Amino acid sequence: MRLLIATVQIPFMRGGAEMHAEGLQSALRTAGHEAEIVAIPFKWYPPERILDHMLACRLLDLTNFSGIDVDRVIGLKFPAYYVRHPNKVLWILHQHRQAYDLWDRPEACDLKFHPRGAEVCGAIRAADRELLPDAKAIFTNSQNVSARLKKYCGMDSVPLYHPPRNADRFYCSDSGDYFFFPSRIGRLKRQKLILEALAGTHHQVQVRFAGIPEHPADLDELTKFVRQSGLDRRVAWLGWISEEQKFQEYASALGVLYPVLDEDYGYVTLEAMLSGKPVITCTDSGGPNEFVMDGRTGLAADPSAAALAAAMDRLWENRQAAAQMGRSGRDHYASLNISWRTVVRSLLA
Repeated sequence: MRLLIATVQIPFMRGGAEMHAEGLQSALRTAGHEAEIVAIPFKWYPPERILDHMLACRLLDLTNFSGIDVDRVIGLKFPAYYVRHPNKVLWILHQHRQAYDLWDRPEACDLKFHPRGAEVCGAIRAADRELLPDAKAIFTNSQNVSARLKKYCGMDSVPLYHPPRNADRFYCSDSGDYFFFPSRIGRLKRQKLILEALAGTHHQVQVRFAGIPEHPADLDELTKFVRQSGLDRRVAWLGWISEEQKFQEYASALGVLYPVLDEDYGYVTLEAMLSGKPVITCTDSGGPNEFVMDGRTGLAADPSAAALAAAMDRLWENRQAAAQMGRSGRDHYASLNISWRTVVRSLLA
């Protein structure tokens, strides 16, 4: 089959969504299909631009090119999943969250405070309700995303898990004296909450952060807090790291921190499990809670500095229990039979 993967990308920004699309493309090609990614540039500000992008995506006709028919389109992200094709399926990574679950969270939603924010929000919700049912089938990348789609749009969908990139290359080695927190730096990822927790630990817990900031000011705020709190010797900012270094950081960590706010899916959780490391997440972290079994494969703490500090101290004090949680996490991942073969079979059925 000739297949197109429709998604959006913010130029010069790369993250899990881009790896998701590339992983799908590779899996489809391995299965013997021709597959290309159609990545549409996306700009969410000012909010009126969102409406322009929605219209542009809806006007795109991906049925054929140079006389060659496209057999199926797989839509991943808003608003690329509006593109027209008679044989389209959706594998939704997330909707435009500022119009849905983030609307009432001022720390994460600029849209609500714009003069035309409510109008744009209404247009997004109306378009989703009208246009998403055009698809032959609707899948999501997690139970959390499916639950949002059902709550806000009344639509049923099928969660479809996929493995992280280079899943077979993660490994476990002896634990060092640090927790690892790999993620893009931003408010939804809650690096600030971890720093506040770190300041309240009973032990000299150390954290190594990897990832680049969404906005330079985000990192400036965090480094200022570190200096003011006297945490300089307990925090390391690694910035962008290579795949090889990522494997090493996971392998040698005591545990992995992922206290994100209502994450869609979260590669970090799966990567930690593949590395045989326990995960500390929050009870409101969304996707990670689909995999972290509290006290068995990691710890699910309340989203407060005190609760996270207690969770870090608990693993810091009991390395044997931490190691056992890590082994259980790896076994749990294996039991889920997450594979690209299953993904391809489902999307092309």
